[in-house]
Amino acid sequence: MEGTIFQYDFIVKGLLGAVFASITAGFTGTYIVTRKMVFLSGGITHASFGGIGIGYYAGFNPVAGAAIFGVLSALGIEYLSIHHKIREDSAIGILWAFGMAIGIIFIYLTPGYSPNLMSYLFGSILTVTNADIIALGIMSLILFIYFGAFYRTILYTSFDESFARTYSSSVDIFKYVTTSLIALTIVLNIRMAGVILVLSLLTIPPNIAMLFTRIYSRIILLSVITGFMGTTCGYIISYFAGIPVGATIIFTLVITWIIIKGFFLLRNQFARKQTRLLLNQYEIRETK
Repeated sequence: MEGTIFQYDFIVKGLLGAVFASITAGFTGTYIVTRKMVFLSGGITHASFGGIGIGYYAGFNPVAGAAIFGVLSALGIEYLSIHHKIREDSAIGILWAFGMAIGIIFIYLTPGYSPNLMSYLFGSILTVTNADIIALGIMSLILFIYFGAFYRTILYTSFDESFARTYSSSVDIFKYVTTSLIALTIVLNIRMAGVILVLSLLTIPPNIAMLFTRIYSRIILLSVITGFMGTTCGYIISYFAGIPVGATIIFTLVITWIIIKGFFLLRNQFARKQTRLLLNQYEIRETK
């Protein structure tokens, strides 16, 4: 490995982090996109910033604070929307603003300068630690087991909650658990892409995957693959170009989506032209 970028320990750690980030984002991102709850994940992401601020102020790990705040926010959103008949988007907006406000206040009250704050806002895969990798690895395993054990319930809940309730009487419990796992996934991936960009890491790969298939299990698999490819390419590009990693990863994923979407649009347009041409030829033959 001497003479290559892989001789650096932080490069290897970053790539390992990219693998587990792609797995966790693939599972939860598919659920988020198919359930059309991207706004919910955005609310959890920004609400968790309150935990980061509290962590800085109180002197403990900001990621732990973000995890607690993120899970509580996720559960709060589900509880308010289910039991208090508050529109889910309203509950999300309230907790989104509250979390950001709490984070800003406590960061402002923290004595001195917070040097690592930018890495939480925009991500820094180059600073991924062994603890981050282990946490993402454990979360990957948990999600794999959870989605495998309750695949049908998750599938039905994702596409048709009313039908899911005829299949299982525990849909509300599943929603609480799944939303909590989404919150933890978001928090653990903040180190990779940051509060500002982590939502894109969860939503772009499933949207790319859904251009190829509508089968739920295949969407998950393709999301993981495209997420890893985009993360790795963005990582390498940022290394050689000397630009921010998190933003480069998201930029790479977006460009990938645009290229693939454009290809399918051109292919469909060509297919329609061929169909019209064949119909015209058929009509000409019929009129003779």
